[in-house]
Amino acid sequence: MTSEDRRLDVLRAIVEDYVATREPVGSRALTERHRLGVSPATIRNDMAALEEAGYIVQPHTSAGRVPTDKGYRQFVDRLAEVKPLSFAERRAISTLLEDAVDLDDVIDRAVRLLAQLTQQVAVVQYPSLRRSALRHVELVPVGARHLLVVIITTTGRVEQRTLELAGDVDEATVGELRMRLNVAAAGRRLAELGGALTGLVDEFPRAVAPLVHAVVEVVEETLDQEREERVVVAGTANLARTAEADFTRSIGPVLEALEEQVVLLRLLSEMAEDQAAVVVRIGRETQHEGLVEASIVTSPYGGDGAGVARVGALGPLRMDYPGTMAAVRAVARYLTRILAG
Repeated sequence: MTSEDRRLDVLRAIVEDYVATREPVGSRALTERHRLGVSPATIRNDMAALEEAGYIVQPHTSAGRVPTDKGYRQFVDRLAEVKPLSFAERRAISTLLEDAVDLDDVIDRAVRLLAQLTQQVAVVQYPSLRRSALRHVELVPVGARHLLVVIITTTGRVEQRTLELAGDVDEATVGELRMRLNVAAAGRRLAELGGALTGLVDEFPRAVAPLVHAVVEVVEETLDQEREERVVVAGTANLARTAEADFTRSIGPVLEALEEQVVLLRLLSEMAEDQAAVVVRIGRETQHEGLVEASIVTSPYGGDGAGVARVGALGPLRMDYPGTMAAVRAVARYLTRILAG
């Protein structure tokens, strides 16, 4: 083992001990708790080298050391693999999410479950309509002069609108329109729908053109209204419980950042550019002043490898990174499987 590898082992031990105890870690504690295979004097020399390199810092004179943002980053980057969840944890996720009745229920259950699993603040982004496609449009006559338009996307979002018609509903015409509408639009990304739907009016007799135009218009308007991105947050109380121990400043800036949807959406969007299965931003890497003492772990879910949205957990720098990463990735995988069904 090289001296560099040994020092990184010492850094790993410091991070693990500090996460577990919330106390600065000294060389004596490392010697007693970890089998590092070297003398206490060597450990002290390694800690001095790690401090000089900016991986750890001594918060007070005569105190042990605590990891810096750089130290946490090195620790996360050296995780060979994300540890799997226990069978009980996987079963709890599966049972809770698979009993959900619709997309809103799935999102609500997922965010509460992740907050419970990680004991952090859980964040779940609604599936992005910018990345999803139209799965199906259903047209259902309701009474003599009303038509229910049901719009279903590939991300599981379901929107319903009711049209009031000028004349009686002709079921044969509605059936023909349903078929042609889905042939033209099903499977297309929402950004491509405008052109696909425009020509539909010309495919029908002039007498039913108003009906076709009205249905096309309500589909386009509904999808346009639903483009707004949304994030659901749960577990803020988890953060508040550890605030005094984990935040040297007030917890206020962190809570303010969580309340601002635009801050979370920007952060999630930036993290989506990273193709890794689990992405971690630590402290100042979030590029938001209110989150300099926090870390966020996210993973994509739904759709292809890039996902259509992200799920994550936000907590103090002193978080259980391996456990949090495992929980976030597991919930993301279950969400993907459920939405694909």
